[in-house]
Amino acid sequence: MPYQTINPFNNKLIKEYQTHNDKQVEEAVSAAHALYKSDWAQGDIKQRVKVLHKLSELMASRIDELAEVVSVEMGKLIGQSRGEVQICADIAKFYAENAEEFLKPVPYKSDLGEAWVEHHPIGVIMAVEPWNFPFYQLMRVLAPNLASGNSVIVKHASIVPHCAETFEKLIVEAGAPKGAYTNLFISQDQVASIIDDDRVQGVALTGSEKAGAIVAARAAGKLKKSTLELGGNDVFAVLDDADIDKAAKAGAQARVSNAGQVCTAAKRFIIHEKVADEFLKKFTEHFKALKMGDPLDKSTTLGPLSSADAVKTLSKQVDDAVKHGAKLHFGGKKVSDNPGNFFEPTILTHITRDNPAYFEEFFGPVAQVYVVKNDEELVKLANDSHYGLGGSLFTRDLTRARKLASQIETGMVYVNSPTDTAAELPFGGVKRSGFGRELSDLGIKEFVNQKLVVLTAKS
Repeated sequence: MPYQTINPFNNKLIKEYQTHNDKQVEEAVSAAHALYKSDWAQGDIKQRVKVLHKLSELMASRIDELAEVVSVEMGKLIGQSRGEVQICADIAKFYAENAEEFLKPVPYKSDLGEAWVEHHPIGVIMAVEPWNFPFYQLMRVLAPNLASGNSVIVKHASIVPHCAETFEKLIVEAGAPKGAYTNLFISQDQVASIIDDDRVQGVALTGSEKAGAIVAARAAGKLKKSTLELGGNDVFAVLDDADIDKAAKAGAQARVSNAGQVCTAAKRFIIHEKVADEFLKKFTEHFKALKMGDPLDKSTTLGPLSSADAVKTLSKQVDDAVKHGAKLHFGGKKVSDNPGNFFEPTILTHITRDNPAYFEEFFGPVAQVYVVKNDEELVKLANDSHYGLGGSLFTRDLTRARKLASQIETGMVYVNSPTDTAAELPFGGVKRSGFGRELSDLGIKEFVNQKLVVLTAKS
């Protein structure tokens, strides 16, 4: 697939990018490995976190400029793009300030002698990243690995090459040496060759379930560590005692943020039967009030999908859901009178377990609404999913919320808030949503050698 910048608001081609050949790939891997073997990676962490401090400052000082790059290339609303740039600056700063503490030796009590675990870099990390958060996904992998001393090579999504280039230039400007972070415009076959290379010791992927399975299998075949952050079919549960006005507003935003193209977006709305009608009415009103338009226009509240292919996929999913018995409560079609990749905000109800939509992830502004009688039914429905990434619960009863949050099979649960992200909180899921964690103290320890040292008394 060619690397191209196509504005999803009007489908106009802005620029095509030259791909990297095998010789350039070899040069990149060699430089990354050489840096790992140098004092940069093996020496004092202070030289590495200094780069992260500078990177944070650069991004924080260029929020508007960088946000426009994101919005033009993949269609994100400009306000949300600014938020993405800011969280990137926050993540860089977080690891700059905390990495040294996270990587300190950890003592263990043992009868065998003085024991501790040290944290060392392992080498070159190959990252495959998606388009929906084109800076944030890169920062999640770059910041902890740069701090720990690993070198990072990245294959970004083919529809966001400008973001990929821009991010790499920022890291160079921040003072990172050659090999610390390298962006490559390469094919899937070239990615496979890099994973096979003995100098590469880890693989991180954020993307689709299909891509994750392929990459993880390749890594496992070479006995290499991998982390996967894949799809999600997150629940947004509203209990009978919830503030319905708040829940409906938060639910609508949680479904249509980034035009619904978020792994942790609210997708399955599970509503207690006592408040189902009221919730659906207010939820629908929020959908009706959305304004589609130019993502650079501050008044726009629903931007385009990232590509024409994304619209085709979503249209087919909705059509198939209706063919199998789902009720189209609102929306449901591609916006035909616009050259961009717009899809109507959509609400589906009456989805049964034999409907393919029941288990599918809809990557766009399509909500599924289910009605349950009690908490037991809620948990059963929530857990009847191939995915387990995030989820939300809305209730005034926090004791009830704690109990339900513990029962839902997912990597993250937020109470009275849509699923969110922060540098200091771990991010990741279970089941087909992947494995491993990013961000927080957990993220920095995914690709380090946790080496045990035991010092016994002289005999």
